[in-house]
Amino acid sequence: MFQLGKTIVSEDIIEKDFVCNLNACKGACCIEGEAGAPVTEEEVKILKEIYPKVKPFLRPEGIKAIEKQGTHIKTDLDELETPLVEGKECTYVTFTDKGIASCGIEDAFNAGVIDFRKPISCHLYPVRIQEYSEFAAVNYHRWPICDDACVLGKELKVPVYKFVKTALIRKFGENWYAELEKVASEM
Repeated sequence: MFQLGKTIVSEDIIEKDFVCNLNACKGACCIEGEAGAPVTEEEVKILKEIYPKVKPFLRPEGIKAIEKQGTHIKTDLDELETPLVEGKECTYVTFTDKGIASCGIEDAFNAGVIDFRKPISCHLYPVRIQEYSEFAAVNYHRWPICDDACVLGKELKVPVYKFVKTALIRKFGENWYAELEKVASEM
């Protein structure tokens, strides 16, 4: 671990390799698990605001779940998340004609309908951020459904931090990322 400003960063994001291999996993991270994607208070407001524009990009099952549960949920632990369709996939998930999961929010973003790409927790994956009062912990989350991404990352020699560069800059800024690159070059 090392410190960058008000973050404590796991060396795994520099030492481990990762490139999503959607042909292998089919976007399982949007489908598997027991919870929706973490969202921030700010993102809750954004999701409510953009929902009418995102709705045409969603599946009927997702729309039904959102209209029943809301654009987000609060867990028993007071954590904010995207809702799920019948306890399974994220309500915002869509599928390509090849059966690969996509994000309806990101589809709307890519179509130029909204200017919000998707929740930062999704954009950052496999990096997870844990916010504390004085600092944020930046960690690599290893999940067996992403084993093919680790293999592809190793084959292409792409460390985690480079794979999620745009998301890290979105979260922490250009200067923070430049410092991270400097640390990585010295390791």
